[in-house]
Amino acid sequence: MDDKELTAQLDDEEREILESFERDEWVPVADKEAVIARLQSAAAATLRKERRVNIRMTTADLAALQSIALEEGIPYQTLMSSILHKYVTGRLVERPRITAAELALMEKGEAYKT
Repeated sequence: MDDKELTAQLDDEEREILESFERDEWVPVADKEAVIARLQSAAAATLRKERRVNIRMTTADLAALQSIALEEGIPYQTLMSSILHKYVTGRLVERPRITAAELALMEKGEAYKT
């Protein structure tokens, strides 16, 4: 397989990185081992759960979170933590959810309001 065939298999982001490298836009890191250690430490700190938080919420909201978590195959606490993390980092994307009642109507072939 030649370079053109390999390049054709790259996605847009990979192609952009390759083109940037070929334009000599990349420079070596001065102290590679120190940078790797710093980034590994930051990654470990990000994943470490350091604080416990108690919140009050409605029974219906908790039940909905538990149901969604069950669908996703993860503990509901993990789902809650993920939602909060995405919110504070600006990456939370709101999407409409289909309720159990709407799903039941769909399965019966009946219309429901979106």
